[in-house]
Amino acid sequence: MKRKKHLNVLLANKDVRRLFVADNISIIGDYFSYVALAGMVKEVTDSNFLVALVYVAFTLPSFFTTPFGGPTVDKFDRKKIIVFISLAQALCAVGFLFASNSRIWIAFAAQIGITCLSSFIMPAFGAALPNLTRSDDELRQANALFGSSWGAMVFIGAAAGGFFSQAFGRTATFTADIATFLVCAGLVSLIKTPMQQQRTTEHRSRMRPFADMKEAIHYAKSDHTILALLSSKTMFAFGAGTVSQLSVLAIDVFNKGDGGSGMLLAARGFGASIGPFLIMRFVRNNMPRLLKVCGTAGIAYAVLYVATAASPNIWIACLCVMGAHLGGGAQWTLSTYGLQVRVPDHILGRVLAGDMAIAILVMGTSSFAAGILGELLPIRIAIAVIGATSGVTAIVFLLATMGIRKRLRSEMQQQSDSTRAYL
Repeated sequence: MKRKKHLNVLLANKDVRRLFVADNISIIGDYFSYVALAGMVKEVTDSNFLVALVYVAFTLPSFFTTPFGGPTVDKFDRKKIIVFISLAQALCAVGFLFASNSRIWIAFAAQIGITCLSSFIMPAFGAALPNLTRSDDELRQANALFGSSWGAMVFIGAAAGGFFSQAFGRTATFTADIATFLVCAGLVSLIKTPMQQQRTTEHRSRMRPFADMKEAIHYAKSDHTILALLSSKTMFAFGAGTVSQLSVLAIDVFNKGDGGSGMLLAARGFGASIGPFLIMRFVRNNMPRLLKVCGTAGIAYAVLYVATAASPNIWIACLCVMGAHLGGGAQWTLSTYGLQVRVPDHILGRVLAGDMAIAILVMGTSSFAAGILGELLPIRIAIAVIGATSGVTAIVFLLATMGIRKRLRSEMQQQSDSTRAYL
């Protein structure tokens, strides 16, 4: 019944529906290519470190282009940005078709190009959503759906990508990825509702990438709640290097090849698809509860990834990964929703871009560390060590935000008392 209520926004709002489908198709393509690329690198090099670099290539490069992505999303037409960048990503993905055993670097270069361009796409989608929805209730529903569907599409993309790659080969898998970028561009081009509020002359001023991002940082520093929301994804990102080693766990420990790699990544996506639906209804407009849930989810992530490392077979490992990312998916969606309702539209793109950039930097560093540990230690131990770090950072997050949560609860109580007195 709850899921049906969330689906109402897709049935009633065709522009949200188009954005939703475009986003999901793009995610499926990403994980088609990830499974195939990780398998190719493992097969050609037999290096756990280079497999970790595949995940780094999917995340870290966008950190360096974020100073351009965020301001662009705030100053120019978001629909045109998504369409143009999606076409550019399709062109980059053509590079996968020219990669081979002796030219594996071409595949890395293609992925780095796609990831750099994603620093324009991700904040554009996030900043556009509040303008396409028509009420706060629709925005909550849409966020639950987008957060949940990200996990569902990772599940579908990773599982289908693994089996597709084994059945039809990696060239066919990379070709399918190219097609998803083209479909995404086509769907977004059909959206009629403006994706941003009418800009003043000041907000249409020339691009100043670093000055514009600095403005967003100053705005965030003025509100401790926004800083807490920004640090939430970063807290999780310390343990994200575990994902970079799931393919190694499937191939080396469980001997399941690309199909096993797809299974573990699919379990990650399935957990992330459930989390937002289960958790969103418990927080609603309750910001202190939202922050507490984010921190608690980090502890659960750590415990379950340690359990993943100790799993006797791939099926139990899948269950543990699914549980870990159930909390991860909820946390990611909740922190984004918190920023959307607290940050004004004219600066939202930059704040969301900064949020992603910080998390991606830490995520990439965690993946580097996981790759190095994977070379020095048994892969089970490497995964357990990296996973446990998110538990430590989650505890720090909960302690650091105690004062913020207490103040927010007090503000909510005062507002409630005022409303009752008025009535």
